[in-house]
Amino acid sequence: MSDNGFSISGALTETGHQLIQRVYYEDTDFSGLVYHARYLHFLERGRTDYLRCLGVEQRELITADEEGLVFVVHRMEIDFRNPARMDDILTIVTRTEKAGGAKMVLQQDIRRGETPLIAAKVIIAVINAKGRPRRLPEALAKQMQIETQEG
Repeated sequence: MSDNGFSISGALTETGHQLIQRVYYEDTDFSGLVYHARYLHFLERGRTDYLRCLGVEQRELITADEEGLVFVVHRMEIDFRNPARMDDILTIVTRTEKAGGAKMVLQQDIRRGETPLIAAKVIIAVINAKGRPRRLPEALAKQMQIETQEG
């Protein structure tokens, strides 16, 4: 948290993690709309900062134990509802639907104010440092579910 009370990593709220991002020129295509692949960047930032706000540092997980722990996107379903434009202020909301076994399921939304732009369901595989599936540690699974139960 900075001195002005604003966190660059967003914040946990009763509806999930929220991250505010501005759309820059580099995010748009020739039409002035956000290029469809750039939404993946916004969604990734939302997931990464969600974990960070939960106290999970991904770069430390790879060496946290002898097996290592890594998250990789296994599947993603995205509904493009409305376009974003340069200088729009976006809110990326991330919440846990399921965390356990060798996967996590996250729901993500991108909004401009109250206007929904993107709805995504992201299935994250949990693997070890050698790329093999591994179970999500129970403590981490519980940490991920706290948001779901409160929201």
